[in-house]
Amino acid sequence: MADMQTNSRVNYDRGAEIAEYQVVKRDGSLTTLMLDKIVGCLQRACKDIGFAASHDLILAEVVKNLFDKIKTYEVVDILILSSAALTEKDPAYSKIAASFLLQKIYKDVVGVSANSETLEKLYRDAFVVGIIKGVEANHFDVRLQGFDLEYLSKNIVLARDNEFEYLGLQTLYDRYLVRLSDGSRRVVVETPQAFWMRVAMGLALNEPNKNERAVEFYNLISQLLFVPSTPTLLHAGLMRPQLSSCFLSTVNDDLHHIFKCMGDNANMSKWSGGVATDWTNLRATGAMIKSINVESQGLIPFLKIANDVTAAINRSGRRRSAAVCYLEVWHYDFEDFMDLRRNTGDDRRRAHDMNFASWIPDLFMKRVQENGTWTLFSPEEVSDLHHIYGKEFEERYCAYEAQVASGKFGLVKTVQASDLWRKMLTRLFETGYPWVTFKDPSNIRSPQDHAGVVHSSNLCTEITLNTSSDETAVCNLGSVNLARHMIGTKFDDDLFASTIHTAIRMLDNVIDINFYPTIEGQNANMRHRPVGLGLMGFQDLLFKLDLPMDCEQVLEFTDHVTEKYAYHAIYASSLLAKERGVYQSYKGSKWDRNLLPIDTIDLLEQERGQKIEMDRTCSLDWTPVREHIKQYGMRNSNTMAIAPTATISNIAGCVPCVEPIYSNIYVKSNMIGEFTVVNKYLVNDLKKINLWNQDILDQIKYFDGSIDQIYQIPADLRRKYRGAFEIDPIWLIELTARRGKWIDQSMSHNVFMRGVSGKKLDEVYTTAWKKGLKTTYYLRTLAASQIEKSTLDAKKFGYTQKREYKELQDLDANLAQNQVNANQELVPDANACDINEDCDVCQ
Repeated sequence: MADMQTNSRVNYDRGAEIAEYQVVKRDGSLTTLMLDKIVGCLQRACKDIGFAASHDLILAEVVKNLFDKIKTYEVVDILILSSAALTEKDPAYSKIAASFLLQKIYKDVVGVSANSETLEKLYRDAFVVGIIKGVEANHFDVRLQGFDLEYLSKNIVLARDNEFEYLGLQTLYDRYLVRLSDGSRRVVVETPQAFWMRVAMGLALNEPNKNERAVEFYNLISQLLFVPSTPTLLHAGLMRPQLSSCFLSTVNDDLHHIFKCMGDNANMSKWSGGVATDWTNLRATGAMIKSINVESQGLIPFLKIANDVTAAINRSGRRRSAAVCYLEVWHYDFEDFMDLRRNTGDDRRRAHDMNFASWIPDLFMKRVQENGTWTLFSPEEVSDLHHIYGKEFEERYCAYEAQVASGKFGLVKTVQASDLWRKMLTRLFETGYPWVTFKDPSNIRSPQDHAGVVHSSNLCTEITLNTSSDETAVCNLGSVNLARHMIGTKFDDDLFASTIHTAIRMLDNVIDINFYPTIEGQNANMRHRPVGLGLMGFQDLLFKLDLPMDCEQVLEFTDHVTEKYAYHAIYASSLLAKERGVYQSYKGSKWDRNLLPIDTIDLLEQERGQKIEMDRTCSLDWTPVREHIKQYGMRNSNTMAIAPTATISNIAGCVPCVEPIYSNIYVKSNMIGEFTVVNKYLVNDLKKINLWNQDILDQIKYFDGSIDQIYQIPADLRRKYRGAFEIDPIWLIELTARRGKWIDQSMSHNVFMRGVSGKKLDEVYTTAWKKGLKTTYYLRTLAASQIEKSTLDAKKFGYTQKREYKELQDLDANLAQNQVNANQELVPDANACDINEDCDVCQ
């Protein structure tokens, strides 16, 4: 381990030069740069973290970047970046970088360093002063001054600042901590714990015992047991608290409504909402516009405009605008819709800044299985198809097809269903779009089937709510961090239940506190009160339990944990209904009809007329929950949705969502910059067997984060630490199906594919449909990114950046048999989504 963690002193060639340097202090005065003070600072930081970190390694990086007349804050920045740059050697350096960043925050907000004896008092005082300043600046809601600020300040736990990894704290610092104008510059006025408390206050505004509830909420989120979604973190306690994550709208076939929806979408994006728009109602290219007696240009030109609107919006100045368009596969323009993200063809008919998703009825998948035909219609001629589903859709669609020969329809086209499916999968592989989502499971299993139709999912495919011209669906998100519920060697069921009950209360509060950019969104949220409690850190939990993702034990554990999650989420909403009353449209809902999510699998099977390959066993006694709902109803129409959690999982320091870890080492890119992410659990396990050294690190980098071919590492660890692309995507579909039986909305399920097998791609998405999944999200391909290898020994590892996996060595010989389309090679497009993108559109 000596070559990785040396503590020997380093001989610095620049020592004499640096001794002549001066530092510019905050007041503008000059003083001599004291290298010994920097060394002392590094020694203290490394001592606090532990022996794993070497202050000499950091110092070597620091010395390279020092210069004469350097400002004091620039010295701190160099300490931060020098420590962060060593994270790949040991995750401990992430903690050291975070400690230096805390020093910077403390200096800015409190005015003293972390070592000051007066820090605690000044920290608490700074919280009170920060709230007052924020109100005076008309940035914070004036109601925050109605809290007992002294009481809240005494309940702040300073030690929780040390819970952050560097990436999480840097994300918080750059994007979430409030800055106010101070003359010509904007300065941070919140410490991390003040931030958590302000968010808690913003969510407790309407509570009768708001001080106690604020402390309850604070204790939950500051310990990273539950983290609200990004819009909530950005805006809680502000003058206009837009706290919701997702907005779903439906566009009517009317010019005024088309541009109204575009304006509404721009406004919702401005306020940090992820926007999904259902465009299926719009007539197709060549359809007649009777009022002016000309042919329509169809859907595509409007999507081009919507694309440009999306590109123009930077959400709250801190998030990229993002939107997705949904279209049913029977739409006459669907084939053009699939090409919108291609880099070839007429760029006037391309939309490179938006996301796209297919809305697929069961009948289409049946036709694919039967090798049957499929008919494309223009919506104004079959206007009811988009608003019905299941058997009713199938009967009506077949009736329309029977009328085609009579010449009733002005626009109609018949294709082979399997050809269209192959083209869909080809475009998905080439460009990443359109995503595959399923109309009938989303509607048939919806608790709100009595109150409308689900016309699409959302931007991250975990929301399944009704939409109409009068109602824009709005969902309020936050996620439970499963990893934080591991106490010692066991998962703490009681803590898990407590977290869920408090989290549901917080999410329900969002609905009443929220600022709504559109009246349609306010109408829907007040009437139905949907929330989406999610999960994250599932992979971390498995690492702590010493379980590989792809084993039978994990299948049962997934089922068990998700059942508990659903049990308490539903029960918590029913308890709120007892306290606060049921949501307005409760009467006639599936909840009212004693149908829980687990009961709706049979309904889907009946409507589809085919067996749903979904396990239906239960391990808990649901009778108390059913009886409570029967007596008191539900506060929320929907309670669960597992979102991607791209950003809040960074803050929480866990693996996003319920997915496997992407890789054991990779570079994550977002709006802040690039960050090396190393699997801390792997490093700790290798340390235990004295196997963490530079040679192992170089091999992990060479194999792009995989340890499958590093045979010095024991086989059990190589299985435990398989990355997302080393696990069969069919297995991950099975895990999602086990979760899906309990959830009233859906999940953001990324498909991770290694190789270019069209047969496998077809198998994955067909299996997803057969197992009753409602939605899938991005298709991730292995070649999305690579680890920087310029530091590797070329004599040892060779001069190529990429080494193929063993099972891909015969790819060229087999490619022709595996292509989705024999006439078109599957080559990923430059616009395909990269796992390293900051896809935090929901969270």
